Amino acid sequence: MNHTATVEIWGGVECTCRRVGEAYSDQLVRNGHRDRLDDLDRFAALGLRTLRYPVLWETVAPESLDRPDWQWPDERLARLQALGIAPIVGLVHHGSGPRYTALDQPTFAPGLARYARMVAARYPWVRYYTPVNEPLTTARFSGLYGLWYPHGRSDAAFVRILINELQATRLAMLAIREVNPAAQLVQTEDLGQAHGTPALAAQVEFENHRRWLTFDVLAGALTPAHPLWDYLRGHGIAEAELQEFIDHPLPPDVLGINHYVTSERHLDERLAGYPGQPVISGVAHPAYADVEALRVAGVAVAGLENLLREAWNRYRRPLAITESHLGCTREEQLRWLHQTWEVANRLRASGVDLRGLTVWSLLGAFDWDNLLTQDGASYEPGVFDVRSGQPRPTALYPMVQGLIQRGHYAHPVLAGPGWWQRDVRFYWPAEAA
Repeated sequence: MNHTATVEIWGGVECTCRRVGEAYSDQLVRNGHRDRLDDLDRFAALGLRTLRYPVLWETVAPESLDRPDWQWPDERLARLQALGIAPIVGLVHHGSGPRYTALDQPTFAPGLARYARMVAARYPWVRYYTPVNEPLTTARFSGLYGLWYPHGRSDAAFVRILINELQATRLAMLAIREVNPAAQLVQTEDLGQAHGTPALAAQVEFENHRRWLTFDVLAGALTPAHPLWDYLRGHGIAEAELQEFIDHPLPPDVLGINHYVTSERHLDERLAGYPGQPVISGVAHPAYADVEALRVAGVAVAGLENLLREAWNRYRRPLAITESHLGCTREEQLRWLHQTWEVANRLRASGVDLRGLTVWSLLGAFDWDNLLTQDGASYEPGVFDVRSGQPRPTALYPMVQGLIQRGHYAHPVLAGPGWWQRDVRFYWPAEAA
């Protein structure tokens, strides 16, 4: 992690090991990286010096923490060390842990802490950790929407999973720091913003408080004065659990913001205007559509630059863009990354301590358009396209290499707006909104 004038480009490997029912799906198997050590040399050839990288609990100790298998991470982390690439090690990435635990179980937090200590002891040179990727997002998909294991569909399930994940994060970092006091927490979270119709103002307000929960809880800011204190207490979280974070806060060393075209949402009770979209029931309204805000004419989205500045003003802690990916044509992928690069550098030039912009994902991603509920339905290339079995550089490759090595990249397509900035994006024309 550098402190130079321009933002450092980081890399990331989509590594979700998600569970649906009794079935696991591993992105590292799908993209072939589990069997390709030389991918790391490909990443180094780009010029990368920081890489979000998995050492996942589910794959190292699938049967028992007493019988871990370190062969895969031993080989990979040794190669990264030899290449001069600093890993940001992820321990749980949208998973529920191995079968002997789960996100909603009391065994999850102490189990992850024990595993984290083992990782730190084995790789004492590793400095950066993300014990649980996107706790809030994972809790929503696993505890509120029922998509991933343990398939909860209630506020009580959601808050229990979230607090378990944050307790696991705190205990994991404490365990890691007993081994390596210099270890830093890079806490990732999708930070969007909710918009909506007047009828859904209360739901919008609630969700705009909820989006900060990961960082607020870890920082010890979720006190009785917090707008969501009563919500958490009312759905089963004990006061003593929240007090533990207040008394012993663990503010992230770097707030990792993940941002997609889908991150900002629009809530609308006029269901007829969104055929095929799922109907949501919230804390303040029985039925509404939850759609991408930028697809609704008349909605003024905040945009990444404003969201990052808001996070900076709220916490005054170092930031990074820890995921930046667009599943689309190569031209649109170039525009998306270039615009994100410009935002990052404008913020850095204005005094925001923004450490890195992560190109996510280097090897692409499988099935995120169906939120990983199906296997084999879709693939989105990244800096490499892995569909042939061997990674092939895409149009993003020379851009990423140019930004890393020269701090700029020129291409004619960059002069045009992205689809997210053109009227083709709307569900209906602006005059019909």
